[in-house]
Order: sequence, then C-alpha cells, then structure tokens
Amino acid sequence: MIVDFLYDLGLWNWIAFGLALLILEVFAPGFFFIWFALAALVTGAFAFLLSSTAGFGWQLQTILFLVLAIIFVLAGRRFFGASGRQDEPLLNRRGEQLVGQRATLTEPIVNGRGRIRINDTMWRVRGPDLPVGTEVRVVSFDPVNMEVEVAV
Repeated sequence: MIVDFLYDLGLWNWIAFGLALLILEVFAPGFFFIWFALAALVTGAFAFLLSSTAGFGWQLQTILFLVLAIIFVLAGRRFFGASGRQDEPLLNRRGEQLVGQRATLTEPIVNGRGRIRINDTMWRVRGPDLPVGTEVRVVSFDPVNMEVEVAV
C-alpha cells in the first residue's frame, strides 16, 4: 500500500504538501516551514514539467525535495537570519542608558551614598560627599548603585 502511494506520488501530492506546510507556517510562525513548503511546491512544478519522463519517479522526486529543502533552509538562514546587530543595544538596560546623563542630587551624598532623581525614578548613587542640589554626572552603573561625579 505504501509502495503504491509512493509510485503515485506526483504533481498534486507535492502541491498539497506544500500548501499544507504554508498553512502550518501561518498557524505556527517561525519562518521555518516556509522553506520546506517552497521545496515541495518546486518539486511539484518539476513533477508537472517532467511527468512524461520515465525516470522521474517518486525516488527522484523525494531526492529533489530533500536537496531543495536543504538549499532553501540554508539560503533562508543566510539572507533572512538574524544579523546579530541590534538597533538599540541598551534596550531594557535602563541603568546603562543613563551613563553620561546629568542630574541634581535630591539627597546629599554622605559617607559615599546618596540619591538622585532621573525622570520618575530615584536612584542610589555612590560618589564624593556632596550637598543636596549639586549637579552630578553619571559615570558608571552596576546593578545596585550608580557612580557619579560633580558635573563640570
């Protein structure tokens, strides 16, 4: 029964398989099934064009599908894959975004510890002892404190 199915494998089966993979890509997006769908559709096109050729049976169609799938997946990764470059490298790293900004002390720095307000957030800071109202510049950031110095 399976052998009969494989012998009858042809144009419409490849097209149906390709369309099923395209539908699967729509419902489970990941930009992955599309390459297999394209390989199945191209194999179906070859099956249509070479249907009169006696040597283009299910074995050759399957090999063509596998080769095309590998080529399309590699080409897709090459041209549409992640580049590793981010437009906003400090996105979601708010403390590091603040390095270099100026702010005014809202609490004095006593024994190396104080607070500043930047936008709507109070930040703990380290630095030289300074009175309230002194304008400081953020020099560095660690998960607990910001290092500040007197703004010039």
